[in-house]
Amino acid sequence: MSIFHGTVGFYRHFRPDVPEAVADILDAAAPVGSPRRLLDIGTGVGLAVEALRGRFDDIIGIDPDPEMLTVAENALRPRLPAGAQLRFEEVTAEEFAPPAGWQADLVTICRTFHWLDQTRVLNQLDAQVSPDGVVAIFADKSFWAAHHDWEMAVRRVIQDFLGEERRAGSGTFHEQRRPDSQALRDSPFNQVEESVVPVHRTWTANSILGYLHSTTFAEPELFGDRINEFDNAVRAALARCSDTDTFVEENEFLIHLGRRPSVRR
Repeated sequence: MSIFHGTVGFYRHFRPDVPEAVADILDAAAPVGSPRRLLDIGTGVGLAVEALRGRFDDIIGIDPDPEMLTVAENALRPRLPAGAQLRFEEVTAEEFAPPAGWQADLVTICRTFHWLDQTRVLNQLDAQVSPDGVVAIFADKSFWAAHHDWEMAVRRVIQDFLGEERRAGSGTFHEQRRPDSQALRDSPFNQVEESVVPVHRTWTANSILGYLHSTTFAEPELFGDRINEFDNAVRAALARCSDTDTFVEENEFLIHLGRRPSVRR
């Protein structure tokens, strides 16, 4: 069972989209060709694929969660540009094997790199990426990495119900020790560029709760029959931070682009 079991409905509706400015950077980094191929690792409900829709014409999205893939398929297939190919595969990044002769011009790993066997996946990608291809690892900060007053208030409520340590479904989240940039430098894609895209968002109590229930640290199953009690506690904490049900977030997407050394192009 996927660690995101039970979150899929919240994930599609409440996880923030990948901004167009991020898509522009990814698009510009990848080589131009025909067909132009995209591999999206940990595709989930297809947010990265959706952001890049129309910029690549041969797309594979992989994820081990069949519920997520069903939602991605239903959301994206009807809006696929004419002539484009889209395949979703229920498989982990560690076990994925592309079709014979298929190589990606861009690999996107959005908000999921910390769940992977990073060394294994990056080494495998050496055979799955075209000679001029790019591996992009990118994410914004979750509410757990709180720095706004209202985010810290929400995190305190979660900790009151579930304990001080960040949960990861039924287990505990272990922070990776190696930065994403260093993981790339230790891989075949060791020519690394970094970009930062600022993000401004406005939330309500409803959208905050929807987002929380899309995460592995506050998914509904963790609270059992106390879920309504938790939701009410979050609403009360938020009400103390704003009397207009408006919560402003300043966030950013940190993007790492990895390429092979020029001598291998």
